[in-house]
Amino acid sequence: MTTPFANPLLATPTRAMPRAVAVIGAGTIGPDIGYYLKSALPGLKLYLVDVSQKAVDSALLRFQDYSKKAVAKGKMSEADAAAVTSNLVGTLDYADIAECDWVLEAATENLALKRKIFAQIEAVVRPDALITSNTSSLPAAQIFSALQRPQRATVTHFFAPAWRNPAVEVIRWNKTDPAVIEYLRWVFCMTGKVPLVTADVACFMLDRIFDNWCNESAMLLDRATAAEVDSVAAEFVHAGPFFVLNLARGNPIITETNTLQAEMEGEHYRPASVFRSVDTWVTVPPGKRVPVAEAAAQAVRERLLGILFSQSVDIVDRKIGDSADLDLGCRLALGFKNGPLDLMRDLGEPTSGRALMRLRDERPGMPMPKRAFDAYQGFLRHILVDDIDSVKVITLRRPEALNALHDEMTDEILSVIRRHEKDPKVTGFVLVGYGTRAFCAGADIGRFVDLLGDAPASAKYARDCSRLLVHLDQMQKPVVAALNGMALGGGLELAMRCHGIVALKRAWLQLPEVTLGIVPGIGAMVVPYRRWPHAATTFNAMLRQAERLKASRAHELGVVDGLAEDYSSLIRMAVARVGKLSGKVTPIGDEPVAVAIDVIEAKAANGQVLSRECIDIIEQAIREAAAALTFAAALETGYTAFGQSACTEGAREGITAFKEKRPPDFSRTK
Repeated sequence: MTTPFANPLLATPTRAMPRAVAVIGAGTIGPDIGYYLKSALPGLKLYLVDVSQKAVDSALLRFQDYSKKAVAKGKMSEADAAAVTSNLVGTLDYADIAECDWVLEAATENLALKRKIFAQIEAVVRPDALITSNTSSLPAAQIFSALQRPQRATVTHFFAPAWRNPAVEVIRWNKTDPAVIEYLRWVFCMTGKVPLVTADVACFMLDRIFDNWCNESAMLLDRATAAEVDSVAAEFVHAGPFFVLNLARGNPIITETNTLQAEMEGEHYRPASVFRSVDTWVTVPPGKRVPVAEAAAQAVRERLLGILFSQSVDIVDRKIGDSADLDLGCRLALGFKNGPLDLMRDLGEPTSGRALMRLRDERPGMPMPKRAFDAYQGFLRHILVDDIDSVKVITLRRPEALNALHDEMTDEILSVIRRHEKDPKVTGFVLVGYGTRAFCAGADIGRFVDLLGDAPASAKYARDCSRLLVHLDQMQKPVVAALNGMALGGGLELAMRCHGIVALKRAWLQLPEVTLGIVPGIGAMVVPYRRWPHAATTFNAMLRQAERLKASRAHELGVVDGLAEDYSSLIRMAVARVGKLSGKVTPIGDEPVAVAIDVIEAKAANGQVLSRECIDIIEQAIREAAAALTFAAALETGYTAFGQSACTEGAREGITAFKEKRPPDFSRTK
């Protein structure tokens, strides 16, 4: 492995993908981990190991059930389901797993049992086989202390449901070979997970947040009911702590984990005694609330915020985890609406400080900030920045939104470019998406909902969203887009403004805005006709019918400069392209261009009925932009057209349908 990169996929792995994996423990989470692995790597040979044949049989049946449901929902083909449920081996005999490249233990949270299991594993597997534990709280140093080869072992902590929840903590402890950590990060990212590296402390990073959030909720039962606590907590999370505890049968888990924290870090972590006497909490489901008296609500709110901020600053101060990973992990794994550091920033120092002071007074011993308030906010939240040779590689990381752009991400990208574009040691920049699915799935439309019916405000919104793109237009150093997956809408418009584009062979491009009754207003009706006029017919179809363009066809048209087989070669190609373009960046020209537009039916490439009025606005904007005497004037035509589309019946229907997660019905619009 090379020096660790912020983006795991920039590393060159020293091992191939695993071909045979064993999961020890066929109970609750073990089969779910196995199902995730088989879904991501259908050709994998997977062993499910347990001491109970009944548990093994039940786990194998779970694979059948999961795959049948996926097929019924259209999320998996019959062929894929057959692959997921084949090459599965259930066994009670550790000798059967001797061929495995990776053995992953997911048994009960019992240190003695785990040590016994790992002794059995090490006795049969190859010396180079990886060994990991799914523990949520026990430090790796305790679990693996007796291993003969601890350098190949660490903790990989999954979150329920493990087959769907993308977060996984990878624990860096002092005896693990760093190459093992980087390999696991690479494997997880390649297979759709979001690996978050943490230090080897009790409960690691995210369980410190979750367990103490729940424990503090129980401590509040002297002034509010479980339903009242969940109702107040709904301001910050999608599901209240007591509802989640019921769902996960988590009372014993909190008792175990907080007892461990108390023994290792102080009595203030001791679990609430009520956890030992209650099986199920009487509470409300997500979306429901009960009335809460203002004094009680204030007490609950401040204590919950206090424990959340206390644990968060402790994690940052002790370098247990990265600030951006903490915020992202809380959203992905724990269901927080905003990361805790984001929440601190948004609430401001007086409110956040008051919550911490209340916790300090009512729960002595809990960690408090060691630095000024602002010192916890100076980090990049939505992008990763790496150096390859003299090139800055900027990774768009919003995995929960397929790396879609929003204001904060846009400003972060722009800030990095501005910081380094005058640096003589930096040749240029590469933009790439996190993971293997998407370069960028467009732009968030949440704010746009409030602009429907207001043409000037909508045009200004498009103009404001173009600030990064306009900066790219004026740059002398090259920026290359590396399309590692789909590039949609605003994401494709971003790629078009880069000075070069390379793509994976399987990547594809689309402008789907017309299917929402709106137009792509930040350059797509302008740029392609000036950069690639010979491909006008293709872009006409993309803009008016949402036709997909495969990367291979885009390469034939000269839109994409090169095609790569995999992520690693894609980045090498992008970096090389930056070098070739260095000193040769050509701005988009001011000269008008000729564009022919044929007559089409108001139907998308997939047969969906579209808004005729929206298509008319697109066609008019293409003509006016092509005839504009300057590139800047052409862009203004696009902003204005976006404002026009915001005032149509089609836009209101399309955006409303999107929010309601239903197909739009444009048959009753113009």
